[in-house]
Amino acid sequence: MSVGDGVASDSFVAAVEAIYDSATQPSHWARALEMVAGVFGDVGANLIWRRDDGSFGAIVSPSLLPFAEEWNKWQHADIRAQRVNEVSARFDVVTDRHLVTAQEVEEHPFYTQFLVPNGFGWLASAAVSPDPGMEVWISIQRAKAKDPFSDEELATLARLGRHAEQSLRLSVRLFDAEVSKLGLADALARVGIGVFALDSLTRVLFSNLAGERLLGDGLKIVNERLFVSASQERKALDSAMERMIRAAPDDAGGAPKPILIHRERLERPLTLYVLPILARGLDHAAAQFLTHARAIVLVIDPQADAPADPALVRDVLGLTLGEARVAALVGFGLTPRAAAEKLCIGEETARVVLKRVFAKAGVSRQSELTALLTKLVLR
Repeated sequence: MSVGDGVASDSFVAAVEAIYDSATQPSHWARALEMVAGVFGDVGANLIWRRDDGSFGAIVSPSLLPFAEEWNKWQHADIRAQRVNEVSARFDVVTDRHLVTAQEVEEHPFYTQFLVPNGFGWLASAAVSPDPGMEVWISIQRAKAKDPFSDEELATLARLGRHAEQSLRLSVRLFDAEVSKLGLADALARVGIGVFALDSLTRVLFSNLAGERLLGDGLKIVNERLFVSASQERKALDSAMERMIRAAPDDAGGAPKPILIHRERLERPLTLYVLPILARGLDHAAAQFLTHARAIVLVIDPQADAPADPALVRDVLGLTLGEARVAALVGFGLTPRAAAEKLCIGEETARVVLKRVFAKAGVSRQSELTALLTKLVLR
């Protein structure tokens, strides 16, 4: 079966399993990226992120490590990277045809002197948002001798990207908590979001302090299990927990969805994400701590007086991530110009994107967008 088919291939399922394996073991991301590249039969893959404070980070698959030093020398000439911000405002997944002309592919030094001589040529990148303060790209590197990426392949990368986003919600915080030095249990205790580890019967085996502080308003532990007061929200959480504990290959193709838990005392709802834990992928230290765990529930308490999480806006309003970034900022009260400056895109690009947001959301002005986000996401 092709990588774009609705039914998940063996390589796709293996890549998704490796991605979730990396949630609690961030050091496994390099292997996961290699398996993501394997879905397409390509050279390798890399993960690049940029935080709001200007810091950068990157992880590359082992097959790309020999080229890392030379790539650093060529960063200044990477015309694809220079143009990706503008293009990502319109597309969640991009490839060379979105970023450069056919003539540039044949003549630009970045292609002719770096990419092609080193066995590269084509790029496919998916934008994901594991945290409102981060921009993350997961990219596949393909040899020039192969055909460019098809729309079908870009759709497959988009699906993989959503699983990567889900896994990164935890692993980027474990990076920050220095899991390699502290060990998984201590690192989970230090992360700033709620973490609940569940066994095969959905009983809570572990909860960190941040999670315990969020209990009592909309979310509780009853009979050792997470319990949501509102019936529809409870059904959604119960279904997600059961599905992740089962971790069936048939579920691998679907994009993970957030669960909003509304509260009585606070306006902004909690956002819950459920991740599977695959015991066979755990190293010794992690296996000791998570011996009986089969899923992890992440509970995020949105910041007050801050824009909505773009990933949440995307999922609730059916936008692209680029559209959701603009919508979250404009809905928070920024002008299109100010939003464009923050996102490093042109003001005209921001206005064009905003028109698409209005059309998809069924509103016609900024005040209506703000009211809609307040109703659906912020309250």
